[in-house]
Amino acid sequence: MKKSKHVGGWIFLAGVILAVLFGIIITFTSEFGTLDQQTSQIVIIALVLLGLIIGLINIDSKEVGSFLLSGVIMIIVATFGQGVFANLPLLQNIIWALMTIFIPAVIIVAIKNVFVLARD
Repeated sequence: MKKSKHVGGWIFLAGVILAVLFGIIITFTSEFGTLDQQTSQIVIIALVLLGLIIGLINIDSKEVGSFLLSGVIMIIVATFGQGVFANLPLLQNIIWALMTIFIPAVIIVAIKNVFVLARD
């Protein structure tokens, strides 16, 4: 379990770094009109898959409450705070990319938690 936790931590870190990089890339490529729809879909799929992997591998039963609380707060704040970054497309795209990872991770962890609660 410890090795899996170590790998999960690296996957989480890689996901956050990739989300930031994708947010930067999306900002600059869309600014110059060079981002096509297929590339955009590939980026979204990659981020969602990373989120699913993070939710499946990285969060154990002791961390569920904290992760869900933090994840839901982050999603709510990012959703309601979009207007704050309306004039800052770089930050807006980075937050969008991070949410594309965190939303699937939060959903997976919540579903796993519901199954654990139903079992007990």
